[in-house]
Amino acid sequence: EGRKDLQVNQLETQIWIKPDMQKTDVDFSEILNAIQEIAKDVNIFFDELEGVNSPSKDDDSLLHHGNLTSTSDDASRLEVVGEEVPDKNKTNGLYFRDGKCRIDYILVYRKSNPQTEKREVFERNIRAEGLQMEKESSLTNSDIIFVKLHAPWEVLGKYAELMNVRMPFRRKIYYLHRRYKFMNRIEKQISRFRGWLPRKPMKLDKETLPDLEENDCYTAPFSQQRIHHFIIHNKDTFFNNATRSRIVHHILQRVKYEEGKNKIGLNRLLSNGSYEAAFPLHEGSYRSKNSIKTHGAENHRHLLYECWASWGVWYKYQPLDLVRRYFGEKIGLYFAWLGWYTGMLFPAAFIGLFVFLYGVTTLNHCQVSKEVCQATDIIMCPICDKYCPFMRLSDSCIYAKVTHLFDNGATVFFAVFMAVWATVFLEFWKRRRAVIAYDWDLIDWEEEEEEIRPQFEAKYSKKERMNPISGKPEPYQAFADKCSRLIVSASGIFFMICVVIAAVFGIVIYRVVTVSTFAAFKWALIRNNSQVATTGTAVCINFCIIMLLNVLYEKVALFLTNLEQPRTESEWENSFTLKMFLFQFVNLNSSTFYIAFFLGRFTGHPGAYLRLINRWRLEECHPSGCLIDLCMQMGIIMVLKQTWNNFMELGYPLIQNWWTRRKLRQEYGTQGKTSFPQWEKDYNLQPMNAYGLFDEYLEMILQFGFTTIFVAAFPLAPLLALLNNIIEIRLDAYKFVTQWRRPLASRAKDIGIWYGILEGIGILSVITNAFVIAVTSDFIPRLVYAYKYGPCAGQGEAGQKCMVGYVNASLSVFLVSDFENRSEPTSNGSEFSGSPLKYCRYRDYRDPPHSPVPYGYTLQFWHVLAARLAFIIVFEHLVFCIKHLISYLIPDLPKDLRDRMRREKYLIQEMMYEAELERLQKERKERKKNGKSYHNEWP
Repeated sequence: EGRKDLQVNQLETQIWIKPDMQKTDVDFSEILNAIQEIAKDVNIFFDELEGVNSPSKDDDSLLHHGNLTSTSDDASRLEVVGEEVPDKNKTNGLYFRDGKCRIDYILVYRKSNPQTEKREVFERNIRAEGLQMEKESSLTNSDIIFVKLHAPWEVLGKYAELMNVRMPFRRKIYYLHRRYKFMNRIEKQISRFRGWLPRKPMKLDKETLPDLEENDCYTAPFSQQRIHHFIIHNKDTFFNNATRSRIVHHILQRVKYEEGKNKIGLNRLLSNGSYEAAFPLHEGSYRSKNSIKTHGAENHRHLLYECWASWGVWYKYQPLDLVRRYFGEKIGLYFAWLGWYTGMLFPAAFIGLFVFLYGVTTLNHCQVSKEVCQATDIIMCPICDKYCPFMRLSDSCIYAKVTHLFDNGATVFFAVFMAVWATVFLEFWKRRRAVIAYDWDLIDWEEEEEEIRPQFEAKYSKKERMNPISGKPEPYQAFADKCSRLIVSASGIFFMICVVIAAVFGIVIYRVVTVSTFAAFKWALIRNNSQVATTGTAVCINFCIIMLLNVLYEKVALFLTNLEQPRTESEWENSFTLKMFLFQFVNLNSSTFYIAFFLGRFTGHPGAYLRLINRWRLEECHPSGCLIDLCMQMGIIMVLKQTWNNFMELGYPLIQNWWTRRKLRQEYGTQGKTSFPQWEKDYNLQPMNAYGLFDEYLEMILQFGFTTIFVAAFPLAPLLALLNNIIEIRLDAYKFVTQWRRPLASRAKDIGIWYGILEGIGILSVITNAFVIAVTSDFIPRLVYAYKYGPCAGQGEAGQKCMVGYVNASLSVFLVSDFENRSEPTSNGSEFSGSPLKYCRYRDYRDPPHSPVPYGYTLQFWHVLAARLAFIIVFEHLVFCIKHLISYLIPDLPKDLRDRMRREKYLIQEMMYEAELERLQKERKERKKNGKSYHNEWP
């Protein structure tokens, strides 16, 4: 009976009379007949819920073929049109046929789909909830049906109160802190100085952006009883489009489509194919014939395109408030985080570029590279079996100079800086997130109790227990079953990591085999640079393997996550995110870890090389060091990975949308698509990724790892990341505004599990950079030589003059006659001195062949090893202390924000009291006018 009354009340609110119409002109018999028809529909709905069998077919009375607009349902047809509706509303595809009811949500299904009965019950229940509905067949395919939904004011108010939607109710009162005269004088001088400077070019034009009322008003949870407190200029625009769509989606998730405890919600109908798609509409076209500067924006989508997604504004700040209003808080937080990360990359990129330029300016003064370039009389041993020749040390002059660009005196400082930078970035993001959460009313927002996944319900429906929050019975997963599934999932993760290690092992074998092949190549360019050619091709092959394995990892992660049977969607998302990150991180960085910490470390020495399967000789570092290989690995992988990601993110949707437009152009001509309604245009766009923002976050987190973990070996990584992110922001914005259907506006307080992953990467970066400096680079051996064995030994100096003789001291001597048969080179080295070589040199700290213990480690080797271990311990402890000190000193909540929150709470209480007092005083005056008075009246 309550639902019948609700229908009748809604109907009564829709019936109105023209101003020039007399009461006697109204045919009340027709109105009563219409009311009876609606009551009959409601009775049919309840009969079906009670199990009465009735024929199941779609309600074709709402369906209109081939029209750009269509009639609404029975309730909306009862409206007596009494005022002119703009023709624009009737033709732009954003309203019902009446031009008044805005389309809040679109459902799409096919006539040929057999799930007719479920849809009929679902749609009748939708109308019973108070939503208005229209149906429309597609202009391009008569089998496709669009269901347009509109939420009237009564439904919006009811569910806004249930969902605790915060709405504006009073303008904000800005107050100034008390300033002293001295501070006022300083501020005046600063303002005069700023007058000479150019205006801030990165700020958006305030005249272009709309005045978003939510940001200038205090907000409170919407309440129908206190509706007079809220600022309502127009009921049609009081709830913005994103909020309206979110309320409608909330209703659709709680409407039944079949008898049964769990037969409820739109998501289940989408998963079983009853509906093909469900999405809110974009607010019209993102392009306009008129300039936005002269005629203004057509809609918020057009404004976002011009001020955010256009390449001409790449240097400007993002309009985050507008992004949040159009796409919701979750997507707004992603772009806020991405913008903050990009802004924080500026100092890191500047310092990294400074380190690189420092290497360039000091290149001619580097004693080590000078000695390498002048060492024409030092002959190095072959770097591979048989086919690799003897070579002069001076042949690696270029590589020594390139190594100095990245491995110089400023590298250690930069590694410490980047470790501190990662901590500062995360700590200040906490503060930035707190400000955003305050401005977007997310401080007190708590996620609703999530629904249980249908797969979890189907699996564990037989066993139930009471939910401690809702007090209702729900399916329950036994602890033993959960543990067994987690063990199987962990075993699968371990197996896939072993697959990655096997792939890296294959790359190692490729490098070992190919270096000999390139050494015997016919082309002199490749033959003389066999090691560089090997490294370059190995990196490209490794990249292809990475991309292929990523496809496999996604399927494995999906399978393992479903095997665990997470209870809710957020648990499923967190589990899947952790697996995919772990897989992709190991896949992307495993070969880099091999080059950084294992390449050339366990090769043995000439005459006693270590071999794989007693066959392949392990690869050695270049005579100038292993750092050049690590730089090539990082540079190539980073550039190729980011280029491929950008293509897949934007190129793939562009190609698909272009193909769809091409087919439509062939069938309907060039003017056909422009006449399509908005729902048809949006349906032809690509849906948002099934995993939401997962791919966007994963790409940036992996980039953050590249930027911090091995940054000591590649100082230009932050600069490459900065350039990519400047492009990435506009690519993502263009994709969201133009290429994707409008995603549902959802709320979130932070970036979720990704923050914990970022903290883990920050800790790992400290450890890896300590090992890169101590083990991979020559920083520690040079330091030991300068203070202990060089010309300045014992003097406490370590300048370039103290490095004289370092190259000779870092090379050991080998007797050529001691080569193994399978390692003996084909040439005897007579091309160098006219006679066969007796000795060659190699990188290591070993005794000469005629010493009491041939090829044993020297005392300098143990000094270098001890210094490396000491540096790792000191570096890690120092940096970790700095990180913890910074995180302790920087509060998570800015002081001014804390004060604003306290003042706002106080002002809201005062305003609510004053508004209530004003209402009571008005009621008292009205009673006095009407001659009514009450004793003991307050106030």
